[in-house]
Amino acid sequence: MNISFGRIAIVLGLLAAVGPFAIDMYLPALPTMVADLNATTALGQMTLTAFFVPFGVCQLAYGPISDMVGRKPPLFFGLVCFMAASVGCALAPNIDSLIAFRVLQGIGASCMMVIPRAVIRDLHTGVEAARLMALVMLVFSVCPILAPLIGSALIIPFGWRAVFVAVIVASAAGIVLVKVFLPETRLPQDRVNVSARAVLSGFGRLLRDQHFLGLTFMGGLGMCSFFSFLANSSFVYIEHFDLTPTQFSFAFSVNAIGFIGASQFASRLGVRFGLTRVVQIAVACYTICAYILFAGVTFGPDNMWLLMALLFPTFAFTGLIVPTTMILALEHHGPIAGMASALGGTLQMVAGGAMITIVSQFTDGTPVPMVTAIAVCATGVAILTYFTLGQPELASAGAE
Repeated sequence: MNISFGRIAIVLGLLAAVGPFAIDMYLPALPTMVADLNATTALGQMTLTAFFVPFGVCQLAYGPISDMVGRKPPLFFGLVCFMAASVGCALAPNIDSLIAFRVLQGIGASCMMVIPRAVIRDLHTGVEAARLMALVMLVFSVCPILAPLIGSALIIPFGWRAVFVAVIVASAAGIVLVKVFLPETRLPQDRVNVSARAVLSGFGRLLRDQHFLGLTFMGGLGMCSFFSFLANSSFVYIEHFDLTPTQFSFAFSVNAIGFIGASQFASRLGVRFGLTRVVQIAVACYTICAYILFAGVTFGPDNMWLLMALLFPTFAFTGLIVPTTMILALEHHGPIAGMASALGGTLQMVAGGAMITIVSQFTDGTPVPMVTAIAVCATGVAILTYFTLGQPELASAGAE
């Protein structure tokens, strides 16, 4: 199938960004929203968990369905569900209602995470897939830079509810993108008749594949470290360091740039050194940076610039780990790419939601719980990398 790299990357990147846009955009509003709805900080952070858990779990349904009926129909359903839930969020009278509508948002947004990955696997494998994934990540990762800035620009004059009005517009734009610009990459002859037994069999095979699980959780723990930052950054920067919502948006964007920039080197480095070697080196550097971050923040001065400087390289190496492990995890599962993408995404998002819940129990207004969680995640990634990619036969297979 001859499809322009640039066009498909832009479409998939924008689709994948619609869900996270609903998170990053309202991060500057979290403290204001908590105060306006007379809620606690933990309940405010629960609006993130309420999104992430269904965002992950529902991928288990979208993936197999997209293998059976094609990639586009589930995208339309998810986008409409997401848009309707966003209307509910904009009108929510209390924190409980907001959490409920965030669950529905997560159900709808879930399709926009699993299906773009499956589309990439439909079109390419190996280094070419890593190249396309990097371009998608480039478009997708602009979201953490622009979304908080747009959010703060809306929050100051119109209040936090305006964020969800903007999300409604973004989801409508997503529907247009799918309709006009995204071709169907799961052709009728490639579709499989997915029964409950076939789905369970496919998931069972994947769950017994230690290489798949290792790579999935390597990327997942890397994402968990970033989720810890998502859940705590607005409270740390705005309440602890006294930044305005706009200043927070710039500070947040600086740390996101490291992730974006590094992800663009994944395919080039993969061509030169092999994808597996790239992951091994990136994990080693990520772990070292995470430990330095923990030590510097915990035992060093309580300084925002120090925190930002240490977060930057940590998330930069995460930007190499996450997309590359995604490609390697799907590499040998082309016939069930939707299922593999779904299961991998579910495991990663549920882990991320659990991390947010755990960290919220220790939130004390300082950066220490956040950087501790990042160091713990880095330790887990390092251990998984040793057991998953440390064996020569697996390493050579992943580098092909």
